[in-house]
Amino acid sequence: MKIAELSRRTGVPVPTIKYYLREGLVPHGERTGPNQASYDESHVHRVRLVRALVEVGGLPIASAREVLTLMHEPGRSRLESVGKVHFAVHRARQPQSETPSTASTTRVAELIARRGWQARETNPARATLAGVLDHFTRLGEPDALGLLDVYADAAEGLATAEIAALSGPEVDHMAERVVLMTVLGGALLDALRGLAQESSATSSF
Repeated sequence: MKIAELSRRTGVPVPTIKYYLREGLVPHGERTGPNQASYDESHVHRVRLVRALVEVGGLPIASAREVLTLMHEPGRSRLESVGKVHFAVHRARQPQSETPSTASTTRVAELIARRGWQARETNPARATLAGVLDHFTRLGEPDALGLLDVYADAAEGLATAEIAALSGPEVDHMAERVVLMTVLGGALLDALRGLAQESSATSSF
């Protein structure tokens, strides 16, 4: 198919697809002429994936490129590939502007130990969580801090269900599903929580 058909199939404008191609987010098609190329179903899927990462997930272009590169990096075990992709997504979506306090970092470590979670020291979610706790503390929101284990209960149940849903023999396939569950799943959870909060507030007040 030509790029116009690729645009029609994916709903992504031609200039945007050309931008994705220039930035290395989508592989180039097979050259059929001086200014023409042919694309196939793999390009349809890739454009849709990039759109989800950038438009829905809000990943910067550079971060999306890193995630896509890691997804297709050869010579890695399934666990290693999935882990690197997962860490890259969290780094991109939750950047830390400052080093978290020792108190919050310790609180996160205690939470992980108390719940028996296996989470590496290098997991960027540790610093992100500690940074969030710092903000709650500065804003004087003890109730939010008191809900930490409630959040952890919900996160643990959700994570267990998500990992159980991950299947497929191909490493790339699993890595892609981890990306989608993290990026799109996060947006899905935020939307559902927004609906549930309105419902709960309407019933309570």
